[in-house]
Amino acid sequence: MRQGFKLSAIGQISRKVGDIAAARRWYGEVLGLTHLYSFGKLAFFDCGGVRLFLSEEGNGKDDSILYFRVNDIHQACRTLADRGVIFVDAPHLIHRHTNGTEEWMAFFNDNDGKMLAVMAQIRQGE
Repeated sequence: MRQGFKLSAIGQISRKVGDIAAARRWYGEVLGLTHLYSFGKLAFFDCGGVRLFLSEEGNGKDDSILYFRVNDIHQACRTLADRGVIFVDAPHLIHRHTNGTEEWMAFFNDNDGKMLAVMAQIRQGE
């Protein structure tokens, strides 16, 4: 590896889905992600500057978990629940840093039954 080289921010995450039309509706309408474009059995969404690439290639369960950052995890969970999302668990504390910042997460499944999560950092005094 050359000196000074390092990877930076993630540009795209790929995920297999069972039905691209259903996934496009679910990620766009239920999660509210901005649809960028689609063609054939592919769909692309913007996740705050990271592109989510969905491809209809069966329903592989070996996909990674997508963690979506939110400012208010409790409000995000209420909004998603109102849209029909069923959470595996309630928002809960994962870790408290030495400076008091707390990491919170809540997990749910997408329309293909694959794990997703919302996550938030809560700093003291917020």
